[in-house]
Amino acid sequence: MPKPLSLTFDPIARADEHWKQRWGSVPSMAAITSIMRAQQILLAEVDAIVKPYGLTFARYEALVLLTFSKAGELPMSKIGERLMVHPTSVTNTVDRLVRSGLVARRPNPNDGRGTLASITDKGREVCDAATRDLMAMDFGLGTYDAEECAEIFAMLRPLRVAAGDFESE
Repeated sequence: MPKPLSLTFDPIARADEHWKQRWGSVPSMAAITSIMRAQQILLAEVDAIVKPYGLTFARYEALVLLTFSKAGELPMSKIGERLMVHPTSVTNTVDRLVRSGLVARRPNPNDGRGTLASITDKGREVCDAATRDLMAMDFGLGTYDAEECAEIFAMLRPLRVAAGDFESE
């Protein structure tokens, strides 16, 4: 898909100017709009990389999580907790991974009502290949060096703490 023609001005900066004139200076408006646009750009770039593997970034994240687990499997509830998504989203994600042969399901022997999702050998191969491709394009953040990426992470961390993603040390 071809990229749209670039504008000759920054539309977010322009909106910020109009905002200031109408309602006063609110730097958080330009910041959130920039973050939301960056999220759109990054998601499109990483989804394009993982699409040939039959994945979305959400499915890729689930495979990575299973790869990181000691036994290569986790309860569905843990997947939702770690990926910070609703149980319905976990079910849909795992369903698609099962249909693709990348994940298997089995009853959780430690919880009669629970289900474990297990990464398959094919799932590990696909996860490794997609990871190599994503790392080769720096997960879409190649315009930033390692220090700048660490700064972005550090800058967004308090927002995540305030949202209750995890407790700060």
